[in-house]
Amino acid sequence: MSEPVLDVRRLAHAYPDGHEALRGVDLHVHRGERVALLGPNGAGKTTLVLHLNGILTPTAGSVSVSGLPVGAPHLQEVRRRVGVVFQDPDDQLFMGSVHDDVAFGPANLGLRGEALRARVRRALEQVGMQDYADRPPHHLSYGQRRRVAVATVLAMEPEVLVLDEPSSNLDPASRRELADILRSLDVTVLMVTHDLPYALELCPRAVVLHDGVIAADGATVDLLGDPEQMARHRLELPFGFDPRAALGHRPA
Repeated sequence: MSEPVLDVRRLAHAYPDGHEALRGVDLHVHRGERVALLGPNGAGKTTLVLHLNGILTPTAGSVSVSGLPVGAPHLQEVRRRVGVVFQDPDDQLFMGSVHDDVAFGPANLGLRGEALRARVRRALEQVGMQDYADRPPHHLSYGQRRRVAVATVLAMEPEVLVLDEPSSNLDPASRRELADILRSLDVTVLMVTHDLPYALELCPRAVVLHDGVIAADGATVDLLGDPEQMARHRLELPFGFDPRAALGHRPA
């Protein structure tokens, strides 16, 4: 198999108060995979994500992106390669227009003129927001702002797209539109979510983080269809939701 685009090895992290949030995490994600990162609150999911582009520094272990170690000498390139879309789009949108928000990252990398304009057009087209380039972000609906937040990351042409609770606070139509967009992207996806049906719909593979370690890793449909494992890791499906039926599977 090819080299992982995300390669996390024996990653550990303790906060200054002594809390061990990660206790030897091994995670390998290959190019083109869509992987759901699941687990109860406090499992260490956010801490793990913050190591992927160098916001946090490991207590022990290592993280690399396409063979490039995550660390001070490579932070700018790592942060281009690993784009994080935060749970609240308003944490990501701060300019006067959609165009300027999407242009901000590439402009900071030195892109100018038509090359910058083309990069912004491409990113907005990928999320279906090309007709809103001149609009102030705060005039958009929540679902539209979420799509623009995704575009700000896509404009950096990342290798990995990390999404933190992408379906939260979306109405059903916006939720469906975002799912269609994510399926269309030619990029590796790591999706942190409590929305288990959304994880099943978008991510063939799921990883469960529990108490700072990887507790399960496999096909999403198999993991969600295992009641004992679900209970052990404090994961719950909506009442009456059958993962195998949702994917059109038939009992053997």
